[in-house]
Amino acid sequence: MSTHEELEHIALLAEVDSLTQQLQNWISAGPEWKTATHSRSLLSKLLDRVHTLRIRLETPLIVATYGGTGTGKSSLVNALAGQEVSASGRQRPTTVTPTLLLHRDIEPDALGLNLDGFRVEHVDTPALRDFVLIDCPDPDTSETASSGSNLEILRSVLPHCDVLLYTSTQQKYRNARIVDELGGAAAGCRLVFVQTHAALDTDIREDWKTCLDADFTVPDMFFVDSVDALARHQAGSPPTAEFARLLDLLSSELGTSRRVQIRRANLIELLQEALSVCKDNYDRDLPAVHALQETLNQQRAALRETLTRQLCDELLVNRSLWERRLLSSVTDKWGFSPFSAVLRFYNGIGGFIASFTFFRARTSAQMALIGAVHGARWMKGRAAEQEAESSLARVSSFGISDDQLQESRMVIAGHVREAGVTIDSAEERNDLTDLRRQAATLEEQFLGDASRSIDETIEELAQARSGWFTRLTYETLLMIYIAFLLGRIGYNFFWTTFLGPATGAMASKEELLRVDFYIPALLFLVIWSGSLVAAFTMKLRRGLTSRVQEFAQAMADSRLIHGLFPRLEQTCRQIEADDAELAALSSRTSDFRAKLASGDSGFLGARKVDDQADSA
Repeated sequence: MSTHEELEHIALLAEVDSLTQQLQNWISAGPEWKTATHSRSLLSKLLDRVHTLRIRLETPLIVATYGGTGTGKSSLVNALAGQEVSASGRQRPTTVTPTLLLHRDIEPDALGLNLDGFRVEHVDTPALRDFVLIDCPDPDTSETASSGSNLEILRSVLPHCDVLLYTSTQQKYRNARIVDELGGAAAGCRLVFVQTHAALDTDIREDWKTCLDADFTVPDMFFVDSVDALARHQAGSPPTAEFARLLDLLSSELGTSRRVQIRRANLIELLQEALSVCKDNYDRDLPAVHALQETLNQQRAALRETLTRQLCDELLVNRSLWERRLLSSVTDKWGFSPFSAVLRFYNGIGGFIASFTFFRARTSAQMALIGAVHGARWMKGRAAEQEAESSLARVSSFGISDDQLQESRMVIAGHVREAGVTIDSAEERNDLTDLRRQAATLEEQFLGDASRSIDETIEELAQARSGWFTRLTYETLLMIYIAFLLGRIGYNFFWTTFLGPATGAMASKEELLRVDFYIPALLFLVIWSGSLVAAFTMKLRRGLTSRVQEFAQAMADSRLIHGLFPRLEQTCRQIEADDAELAALSSRTSDFRAKLASGDSGFLGARKVDDQADSA
């Protein structure tokens, strides 16, 4: 092997190790899902076999015969060995115990086989220096793989084989049962197709190849007569051309220079086969998981809608308090100005009016009584504020009713069973008491900093409603009337009653404006100021209502961020991520197999892998 070939060989082995390590990491952690558990169990058993193949990369290839009863498997083994080592028969099954045929220089223990179930034969045939032969039982002599049956023995032997010599005859090549059994046996094996009984049968290789083409890659077929080949060898005569080609394939092409490539291709094909099975299982069972996830989302959306409506209603009950707090915050940011003074008067009009009662007090007892009334009023206001804040705590107890919990429990339970999710928790038992406990946990998380959030909302809204443009607009509108009023009074007081007549600009002076002017003027000032205050507070009220609704929505969302079934939701997300990782593993293995397909093992047959599986 050249330096370049050796480096390429080492690189490929490193890639095999990297791929198997990635598979091991995938197996070590998975979601609580029956399909994932089953798939990991399958791949775990496969990795044990991969480890065995990895150890045996440098040992001789294990070549086994495979074919129906009477197809000449044992005769072919005798012909390849050059001596009678296995009993043969053309009709009845003659091989019951697998026969292991190997060169005397090869240690049986190095093959990694459990030799208890084999009959071991040592021969000196030079061709067997680079591979060992196993004469296997027939796959069509028993209906089921019951304990001790030929089919059960065959299936226990095939996983250890690297190459199968698939023998058939003119009478057997269309046997569907044998071909179906080969479909499972050929996973992780290379194939050599041999038509036997050449002295008796006609050549059916083209038709046989057509029959196999849908499921197998068939680069070549051999047409031999094993009995004649053994007789020629014993007589010292040269073999026929077809048998010589078969001998050259087994002795040269399966030699030391090719065994690593063949085993590596078998290993990757075995991995891809297992990953394809796992991906098919995932694709089959994922719709049920998606249905569970969709149901969880629907349940959360329904609860969120209910909570949002109830939270909004509860908060808006105390809207007047929030409005007063908002208006107070706005005036604080506004500073001192005519319109801010009007807003302060409007916000504290109750206390302002009540303060006049002190002027009516004539004795100390009356002052004390009025003070007690004002104290009671202040305490009532404080109680109203505390009641409004406590309403945030009250909403934590009415949002999720037992009816809703029961409905969610029943709906989710059916989808959990159908999806095969296997979490061992209250979510699997769907116990109503546990759901109440989960709902209480959500309620505690919801309360958190609700009061602080309300304060921040009021502060943000006050900042937004006290900008310079808003101030300028309302101050200007108020000052227009005040300027008109002051101008009219000043004109009357200074000009028409004093300066005008004094300078001769007016022939006579007018009388000063009387009460019948000031009362309507004051009334219209109140109406105009009230209109501006009403317009401003209406704008604040709309903004506050909108913010309260947004706040209620945000609080409901934060409360139900994980829903009533957090572990189920987490498991569904883990299953989706696990499926994506499995698809990536399958794709990587498929690409690696395609890379190896153009290599040195392409001269042997193999089972075709479905294109859809390849692209998974």
